[in-house]
Amino acid sequence: MKTINPIRMGGVEVLPLVEGGKGVAVSNGQTAGAWAAAGGVGTFSAVNADSYDAEGRTIPQIYRGRTRSERHEELIAYGIAGGIAQARVARDIAGPKARIHANILWEMGGAERVIRGVLEGAKGLINGITCGAGMPYRLAEIARDFGVYYYPIVSSARAFNALWRRSYHRAKEWLGGVVYEDPWLAGGHNGLSNSEDPKKPEPPYERVLKLRQQMREFGLGATPIIMAGGVWWLEEWEDWIDNPELGPIAFQFGTRPLLTKESPISDAWKKRLTELEPGDVLLQNFSPTGFYSSAVRNEFLRELEERNERQVAYTLEPVGEHTVAFSVGPRGRTVWLTPGDHARAEAWVAQGFSEPMRTPDSTLIFVTPEKAREIRADQVACMGCLSACRFSNWSQQGPHYTTGKKADPRSFCIQKTLQDIAHNGSIERNLMFAGHNAFRFKTDPFYSNGFIPTVKQLVERILTGR
Repeated sequence: MKTINPIRMGGVEVLPLVEGGKGVAVSNGQTAGAWAAAGGVGTFSAVNADSYDAEGRTIPQIYRGRTRSERHEELIAYGIAGGIAQARVARDIAGPKARIHANILWEMGGAERVIRGVLEGAKGLINGITCGAGMPYRLAEIARDFGVYYYPIVSSARAFNALWRRSYHRAKEWLGGVVYEDPWLAGGHNGLSNSEDPKKPEPPYERVLKLRQQMREFGLGATPIIMAGGVWWLEEWEDWIDNPELGPIAFQFGTRPLLTKESPISDAWKKRLTELEPGDVLLQNFSPTGFYSSAVRNEFLRELEERNERQVAYTLEPVGEHTVAFSVGPRGRTVWLTPGDHARAEAWVAQGFSEPMRTPDSTLIFVTPEKAREIRADQVACMGCLSACRFSNWSQQGPHYTTGKKADPRSFCIQKTLQDIAHNGSIERNLMFAGHNAFRFKTDPFYSNGFIPTVKQLVERILTGR
């Protein structure tokens, strides 16, 4: 195994090992501080991060506003306070010279306001911003305004090309690196484009090489590329290290830091990670963001799969094969189904899935009355955690603060479930993000006999190549 030497990133030399940011409240100041203290780049999530009261207790994020817009303002205030709190924790642990990054999602509600508020309130504590889940054109401007480095997360050379030409070329000096996130292997939200097949993964080497070639055209040959998604043992990536064709490469670890002493996730969650089998992480498109995402296929995801399978197209008038009347809603409004779909619908109703719910695509899904009440309650309670939400039809753009589309019951409230699982909620009835290599916890001898390392021990292990 080649020696893992420091590389220059963000104006300093660091180990080419980056902690992947995981929100909500999963990558926090404790994990980021410990990772940075071990010599790498620590990353805390500034997506609805936890803040604390005077006694050090986590402040629950409870929303009291009567309208979505009022609750959205509360969410932004929570986000800023939490980001500042986690930056302080990370810096206290890591010390003054370590590298601390804050991770945000561009499509999160009030993203620019939150990160500007965090950088203002935590001046001198944060060295860089990583940002993905969308096209963060304004990231460079924010970084320049606060004198920190920026690290866009992209999944193709084409995406970086668009970002560079539109805005990043104006703040070249603050570009610390580019994160290539493999859309078929990484956990959380993935940057699959409409031209890419979620069922046909492409090897990362050629895609990263195209990114490097694109970067060299812009004079960025010495700017590191951070490989994210699918990284487990570095010996498996040995031909990437010190490879002149690829240039300087660092590696991001998102899933492995979940199973550390410092990781704030529940013991039940940690135990579940050690039991996963190949194929237990599902790449799916249920997220209210509209992006594909990868998570453990538990009861939560299985219910979404089944909910989406109980779906038929309808028309408002008898058209073509849509010749059979069907009643929908408390007023019994008539819609029209094909004979085959009508038979399926009646069978679902007989099984207890007696509540048909309309989708934006002129289809009906069939759920139990209890699930229908839960979906409607979650939609009403929306706090605007995304810039635009498929599930609730919220948009942070006024004056009406709506996407203009019907709320989509095939999705879910992502803020509700991520807050719950991050604070000891059920690991079966919540969304549990993970990378597709998470099954390797079970077979990696490092974790034998239930061993859970500290972050320092994990980094030391990674440096051996394994």
